[in-house]
Amino acid sequence: MPVEIRENPPRDLVQSLMRGAKLRCPNCGIGKLFARYLKVAPQCRHCGEELHHHRADDAPPYFTILVLGHLIVPMVLAVEMTFRPALWIHAALWFPVTVVMALATLPHIKGALVAHQWALYMHGFDPHDREPDAAGQYSG
Repeated sequence: MPVEIRENPPRDLVQSLMRGAKLRCPNCGIGKLFARYLKVAPQCRHCGEELHHHRADDAPPYFTILVLGHLIVPMVLAVEMTFRPALWIHAALWFPVTVVMALATLPHIKGALVAHQWALYMHGFDPHDREPDAAGQYSG
């Protein structure tokens, strides 16, 4: 029995990542990617692209920590070397800065990750894929 190989048309990865990072649909760039703060919309309201297939899981917080760690630590060290503040001042300053920056960047990182999965036809984003999506429904 011959195996049928189906190839999907290529999707622009960079454009998709930029759209996702801007919290927009990776397909059209107009519709909103999220229904709420970190809840991905089931589908784009503008173009109808199904978005519920994503499997972002723990990757967005991991990448957020990775990025913010490389931004916050040099700032903490610069303040320490320049001003030598007391430890409580560091805590009072850097804890809220870190929390606010994490909450601000997390949706953008998650949006880029969902767009990455969409652009590469990962998980249920492949129209030929018959695996169940995150909600247990079959795609396609």
